[in-house]
Amino acid sequence: MTHLNKSKWGLAFVGMLTCVGTAKAQLSLTGQLRTRTELRNGLGTLQPLGAKAAAFTSQRTGLTFGYQWDRLRFGVTVRDVRVWGQDASTISSADGNKLFLHEAWAEIVLANRADTTLNFKAFDHLSLKIGRQELVYDDVRLLGNLDWLQQGRRFDLALLKAMKRGWQIDLGVAFNQNTDAFGTRGTFYTPGNVPAAVANSKGAYVTIPAGFVPTGGKGGAPALAGVVGTNGQNQQFKSAQMLYVSRKFGQTKFSGLLFKDDFQKYRIDSLGSAATGVVYGRRYDVTGTNSRITYGGMLTGLVGKAPSKLGKLAWQAFAYGQGGKNRDGQDLAAYHYGGNLMLQRGKFSFGPGYEVLSGNNTASPSGKDNRFDPLYGTPHKHWGYMDFFYVGTGSPVGGLKNAFFKTKYVANPNLYVTADVHNFALAAPVRNGLDVNGGQLPNQLGTEIDLLLNYNLSKFVNVELGYSYLQATNSLEYTKTGTMDKTRHRANWAYLMLNIKPDFFAKTGK
Repeated sequence: MTHLNKSKWGLAFVGMLTCVGTAKAQLSLTGQLRTRTELRNGLGTLQPLGAKAAAFTSQRTGLTFGYQWDRLRFGVTVRDVRVWGQDASTISSADGNKLFLHEAWAEIVLANRADTTLNFKAFDHLSLKIGRQELVYDDVRLLGNLDWLQQGRRFDLALLKAMKRGWQIDLGVAFNQNTDAFGTRGTFYTPGNVPAAVANSKGAYVTIPAGFVPTGGKGGAPALAGVVGTNGQNQQFKSAQMLYVSRKFGQTKFSGLLFKDDFQKYRIDSLGSAATGVVYGRRYDVTGTNSRITYGGMLTGLVGKAPSKLGKLAWQAFAYGQGGKNRDGQDLAAYHYGGNLMLQRGKFSFGPGYEVLSGNNTASPSGKDNRFDPLYGTPHKHWGYMDFFYVGTGSPVGGLKNAFFKTKYVANPNLYVTADVHNFALAAPVRNGLDVNGGQLPNQLGTEIDLLLNYNLSKFVNVELGYSYLQATNSLEYTKTGTMDKTRHRANWAYLMLNIKPDFFAKTGK
């Protein structure tokens, strides 16, 4: 088939979708092109003395297809994420596999009180959503789609969703496996982005077999092709089960979460020999999992009205705990709590907040893991835009105290600006390994200022401009790099993001 004929068929297909979507409103097709140009001079970690700032443009390109008919919903999102110029050549076919399936799910309605053809009336609404999908709950503190990251986050799971007299109850289950190839034995799961080959102790490169994750020395950290977790973790769960319950009472909402994620057990192993060269690593062929349980709840509410003299007050309070075993099988006992206020008077909103994520007391170890892991949320929203904490760059072993003050000014429906200030400190004592006397680090980590301007150019085009500044301490440097006075303690970051999201079936005005 010639390129001309292919184009004709493509145009015919798009035309058919447009006709059906317009006539029946059953189909939806939206696109996205999001570019983000960044100047990084200390994002995520402090820059070594003498290091130069980095500048680049990343791009997310996506198509989202939706279908709804009778008691069925269907959605697919395809994305391509890359850095401008990342391909070796403009004619190279080796693009690094940057095109991926972000979402692919179907939701089947099992019961609906408004549907008279269904006899099952035990629930106001009951549906099963199965496949690759985003999980977005509450303020994405623990479960979110991490949309700031160009790749975003998604889960492969089945989700049973129920509504009954104002109550929302969601039950989810996930089970991960590496392959369905013939010859696969057992349900062992290798939970990392394993490199194809690594150098052994003699400098020779060794091919990594299936089920083996190389480490930096015996019992060291995994040497991965890419970090699998957004919280600086290196192990994806083998299976997971969740229960989410929420209910609104007037202007107050209660939500509770129980989330259990299970991690494949492993044993320490090696490849090669002392004579030919050794590669140490983990062998994921041990029966059983280490199960972590996260539980807790959140209250949010509104008081008053924005146009009044006193204004409208939005408030939030939450508390979560973690128990069971961590990824490495150590006993876990951790917590996370906090609250915040936001007073809106006319176009201006402002308010304080405070939260604590527990950490490990390395000066006087308890024998348990006391570091709270905020699961699969969106750290960028809560712990500073510069992403020093609870992202892929890791976070302090001593946990985090975050005292903050946020402001927002809405100039008009298409323009708003925000200015936030964070003061970060350790939540638990951390031993200073560079102090021969065994002293502790000062708790203060640093202060961050985040500025943002967001403007809608049109219905489908948005522009965002951001700037952040961090004044760090030696304590932050030590927790990030293990050094002191070897990095610049003043870090800054700026970005310009253009977000274009056309709706191809949207009705156009005359």
